[in-house]
Amino acid sequence: MNLIEKERLRKRLERLAWLTDSSIPVPGLNARVGIDPLIGLLPWFGDAIGALLSSYIVAVAARLGAPKSVLMKMGFNVAVDAIIGVVPGVGDLFDLGWKANQRNVRLLEYYIERPHQAVVTSRLFLAFLTLLLVGTVIGIGFLGFWLVRWLWLAVSGHGSW
Repeated sequence: MNLIEKERLRKRLERLAWLTDSSIPVPGLNARVGIDPLIGLLPWFGDAIGALLSSYIVAVAARLGAPKSVLMKMGFNVAVDAIIGVVPGVGDLFDLGWKANQRNVRLLEYYIERPHQAVVTSRLFLAFLTLLLVGTVIGIGFLGFWLVRWLWLAVSGHGSW
């Protein structure tokens, strides 16, 4: 793929991100939303369409050569938008600030301008996210253990810990 094609794809992604995230002014709020929250008004089906549009941006980023760490960070942005977007009302309000598609286009542009720094920051983000998830699982495990132990002692009549 030559430089002109890459630039044309990047511009197409910018337009798509603007359309989905910021093309519609919100009167009285000095904010903008895109068609994503409007599409999201269709329960489940609308959120799936929004996730597909967002996934297109990630797919084009892969085609442009973005590394796995950058693509995974982009995927995280899409996942957060899709998961919270499923919650009626809350997801639409969330779209006012999150703007996953514009985040992902900026991330791709950052990778194109500063590839090494983009990879490093994406890897650090993924490492932090992994530690957070592992810590959460361990915390839930400990909480479950203490809850079962407390219930066992309460039911068996052995009183204190």
